[in-house]
Amino acid sequence: MSRARLITLTNMCMLTNSQGKILVENRQKSTWPGITFPGGHVEKNESMQAAMIREMREETGLIIQNPQLCGLMDFTTATDEGYLILLYKAQQFHGQINSSAEGAVFWINPQDLFHYHLADDFWEMYQVFAHKDLSELYGTGQDTNWKTTLL
Repeated sequence: MSRARLITLTNMCMLTNSQGKILVENRQKSTWPGITFPGGHVEKNESMQAAMIREMREETGLIIQNPQLCGLMDFTTATDEGYLILLYKAQQFHGQINSSAEGAVFWINPQDLFHYHLADDFWEMYQVFAHKDLSELYGTGQDTNWKTTLL
C-alpha cells in the first residue's frame, strides 16, 4: 500500500510595512471570499519561495524580498482534496500596490481585522503568522475544528 498523498501546493504571505500595517486582500472568489493574505499555487518546476514572490507580484503589484517561511497549513477538503499552504512573512518590498482580479489589496492595522469580513478560517491562519510559538494548522473536511500545533 502506497503512503503517497496527492496534494496541491499553495502559499500565502503576510507582508508588513514600516508602520506595522499588514497588507490584506479582499478576495472576490465565490468559494473563499473575504479578507485574507495574498498567495496562490506553486507551479510545476517552480521553487516554493519563487512562487511566493511571483504570487505577491501578480496579486499586489509589489515585489517582495527575503520571504521567510513561518508555518504550514495542511487540510483535506470534504471531497478528499489535499492542500499544503506554505505561510510566509516578509517586510522588504518595493513597487506600488496594484489590486488584481483576485480582489482589492490594502494596508490595515492588525487590530482592525475584526472590522472586516474575514475569509473562512483566516483568523486561525493569522494566529500562526502572528505567534512565534505556533507553526502548523491542520484540518480535515469542512469542519472548523482546527488544531494548532506548537513547535
